[in-house]
Amino acid sequence: MERKKPSGTKMQRIGLIAGPVLAIALLLFTDLEPGRPAVTRTAAVALLMAVWWMTEAVPLAATALLPVVLFPLLGIMGGKKVAPIYFNHVIFLFVGGFMVALAMQRWNLHRRIALRVLLWCGVRPRRILLGFMVSTAFLSMWISNTATTMMMVPIVLAVVLKLEEGAAQGKLATGLFLGVAYGASIGGVATLVGTPPNLSFARILNIHFPDAPEISFANWFLFAFPISVLFLVVAWILLSWLHAGGRQERTFDQRVLRDQYEALGPLSYEEAVVLADFVLLAFLWLFRNEIRVGDTVIPGWSGLFPGGVYLNDGSVAMGMALLLFLIPARGGSAEKILDRETVAKLPWHIILLFGGGFALATGFIESGLSLWFGHRLAGLSAVHPLLLVAVLCLMITFLTELTSNTATAEMFLPILAALGVAIQVNPLLLMIPATLSCSFAFMLPVATPPNAIVFGTDRVRMTDMVRVGLILNLTGVAIVAGAIYLLGGSALGIELTGVPEWAK
Repeated sequence: MERKKPSGTKMQRIGLIAGPVLAIALLLFTDLEPGRPAVTRTAAVALLMAVWWMTEAVPLAATALLPVVLFPLLGIMGGKKVAPIYFNHVIFLFVGGFMVALAMQRWNLHRRIALRVLLWCGVRPRRILLGFMVSTAFLSMWISNTATTMMMVPIVLAVVLKLEEGAAQGKLATGLFLGVAYGASIGGVATLVGTPPNLSFARILNIHFPDAPEISFANWFLFAFPISVLFLVVAWILLSWLHAGGRQERTFDQRVLRDQYEALGPLSYEEAVVLADFVLLAFLWLFRNEIRVGDTVIPGWSGLFPGGVYLNDGSVAMGMALLLFLIPARGGSAEKILDRETVAKLPWHIILLFGGGFALATGFIESGLSLWFGHRLAGLSAVHPLLLVAVLCLMITFLTELTSNTATAEMFLPILAALGVAIQVNPLLLMIPATLSCSFAFMLPVATPPNAIVFGTDRVRMTDMVRVGLILNLTGVAIVAGAIYLLGGSALGIELTGVPEWAK
């Protein structure tokens, strides 16, 4: 879902050698915690994984499997304890949600939704740009950012080919491609299943703080959706100003979009089934637990069941996905709405990447490395939390320009969990902005798969992407830092001062 393309074989060769050399040097010449060798050994494994993840010296999923071998070998954790970490309720949330997304793609429902939104938005260039960005962002809330961009690019190409020749129209084409790439990244943060770093955060929080209140789909949506909407509007205004203004305010012929929509024909039975399943899934996710808005309480549907407290978002996702295996497709054959050929397209490399990050986070706890980091970082308590959040967002945003955003989240979130406790602030105050910043890298083609896909069309220049991306990177830092203070308390219950009881 969020895998980066390698930036060059030379970097991979360097990383392949540098990772083990640095890890072995740390083991041989350093003792981070006298009397507790597991601390240094875990740090060595983390260093090796970090170097290999950042350079992609070997596939990300292969690096994620290192704890299965190295944790038992170095006496950090037993193999029987490491293995179950790779498959948990967060993984089921991802798998179930992705199965429903695959069903949407199989029956072309995602294409119908995108074209319908574009037709609703009007015929002026600014509105066409808005239509592409809104439809891409909406789909990316539920479907892989990569898959969404791959689906939208041919539609953009069809529109671009109909545009008149000229410099102004060339600017509009650039704006449309950038709008799709940025819409995919911005929309993905709005839901827990929209992008892998969000799920990594939910599980790593649970590993470090088992007593922390659950971050449910609804909790996350109430917090992140306004951020996504605001950022999307800012990106649209910026792209409109740079690429869709002036002479391009003339009316655009929408026949190309209407022709593509009409070619889909009427809504099929299979599309209707998947749409109903998708809408019901979103409803069940949003209203599983009670929602408090001021003094108003909306009761959750899980309370209707005797074992409702045992239900989680992963259970709901798998239930709605399994339902699609039972409903037959039209035509009298034995074919079902969702079949094993479709499910074979699940991105198992991402699932392994999740598991490796979860195992590393558990190793931080078991070995005492988290506590060691906490003690070393306690001096940051003198820094104002808002300044710390802003610097943290800035650092992770620009680091993600060169590394996998999922790997970045897996590496930094355990450290930030320890840092929050060490400086006596709510760990969520640091972990959530870092999670969002992992998805807000817009400058370089290698920053995100959507960026790489649109750059690969040869219709976007590097200078255009860097110019817009730099502004959006800095805007993202400001939006995230402001949102954690303005929305964190009401949406996620984040106290801005002191450490909550569940983190002590």
